[in-house]
Amino acid sequence: MRLSQDILESLNIAVAAITANKARGILTTLGIVIGIVAVITTMTAANGLQNTFRQSFSSVGADVIYVSRMPWVNFGNNFAFRNRPPIQLKHAEILQQRLRGHGVVNPSIQGNKNVKFLSERMDNVTIIGTSERQTVVSDVVPSMGRFFISTEVRYKSQVAIIGQDIKEGLFGKSSALNQSIKIGRYKYRIVGVMEAQGGGFMGGPNLDRQIFIPITAYEKNFGAVRNQGDVNIAIKANSAASLEDLEFEVIGEMRRIRKLRPAEDDNFSINKLDSLVGSYNSIMGVVLLVGVLVTGISLFVGGVGVMNIMFVSVTERTREIGIRKAIGAKRRSILMQFIFESSIICLVGGIVGIVLAGMLTMLINALVMPASMSPLIVVIAILVSVLVGVISGIVPAYNAARMDPIEALRYE
Repeated sequence: MRLSQDILESLNIAVAAITANKARGILTTLGIVIGIVAVITTMTAANGLQNTFRQSFSSVGADVIYVSRMPWVNFGNNFAFRNRPPIQLKHAEILQQRLRGHGVVNPSIQGNKNVKFLSERMDNVTIIGTSERQTVVSDVVPSMGRFFISTEVRYKSQVAIIGQDIKEGLFGKSSALNQSIKIGRYKYRIVGVMEAQGGGFMGGPNLDRQIFIPITAYEKNFGAVRNQGDVNIAIKANSAASLEDLEFEVIGEMRRIRKLRPAEDDNFSINKLDSLVGSYNSIMGVVLLVGVLVTGISLFVGGVGVMNIMFVSVTERTREIGIRKAIGAKRRSILMQFIFESSIICLVGGIVGIVLAGMLTMLINALVMPASMSPLIVVIAILVSVLVGVISGIVPAYNAARMDPIEALRYE
């Protein structure tokens, strides 16, 4: 009962002291406000980058293996990879025969072409030649119309499925279905529009600025991929559990197809979503480390400012401390009074920082990338604010609690 009374009394005195020096309190909170804004913005940006990453690479698939000439992630010398012989369409056909029942094989090849509809034109659009199995190995499907079918692939039909950016760039709000566009010099009829995927993550491809056409039509119009093209092969496992076994099987079959001797290194790359996730985690680890250092410095500077003001406050109120002790106030009451004062200052700064960071988050979400301030981030920000207040106030509060009442009463 007595402890609760001491706490309530100390809290009231702390609030009264802060309200009596409003200007000083406001200036003191600025350092905490900046620190909290930095903390929340860093965590929000990390969440936004994670959301963008997931959105950009959602079509890759966690249960899909990709065989290609070059690795997706390479921080070393590319010279050895450039000298590799290309992956050819016939390799995909052999894999399809040998892996029948173990996985779905889908070859693809891509290049950049100019696309035109009437007077509208888009340059350097990614054209992907693929098979009807594209929708099996990828989770992304047309939002309007359909994907092409096996018959259209077999007969080299000039049909196309366009991305959302292509639809908006060439047709605006009008329907694109059954319209004819020119890809390079050739006319293609649009049979579908892919759902929005986003893209452009950290310089990656814009998945909405793509057009899918039958790989046989790509071969006929844009190059003899059967013999000299650089094809990417996607193999979707029958189940996620069998992915590792399928990977070893694919490596063995590709070595047989490429006629590699046992001592020779692979002259192809096996790529999976894990490699992208690993690179993302490495980059984000560095980003978060830098963010933590910056926000830590900001909060440290803010905490030093609060501590300095608390030392000043203790000095100014030395006589008051002496009077309180003379009439029976215990050390813990004096200690709690000044810790509460520094904690309230930091808490107010934290709340203001949360409000400002919320506004900044909305701006980031509207202009840069998907971002949101989760309740967990708010709770962490409040806890950090209070913790900084306690740490900043504990030394001045301890000095105040240890004052000799007689010496304090003599202080002028």
